[in-house]
Amino acid sequence: MKGNQQARENSAAPEAGAPVRLTPTQIKVMRGVRSGQLNKQIAFELGIAETTVKAHMTALMRKLNVRNRTQVALAAQALTLHA
Repeated sequence: MKGNQQARENSAAPEAGAPVRLTPTQIKVMRGVRSGQLNKQIAFELGIAETTVKAHMTALMRKLNVRNRTQVALAAQALTLHA
């Protein structure tokens, strides 16, 4: 991945609000969600526990100010369009 694209994803903002800071693992989890993977699949791919993926999802939903997995996927798609 290009450094500039990751920097943009790290500081990408939801539609209205201040920039959102995401950790590298949160970005990877968000990409998995965008790809349609289950938490179990994301956990296996990243070599972490499924409960850790769930914790990252909770943090992502809070940071992106969304309520569910589908909205996280839509936000991830929007972030890649702006990158």
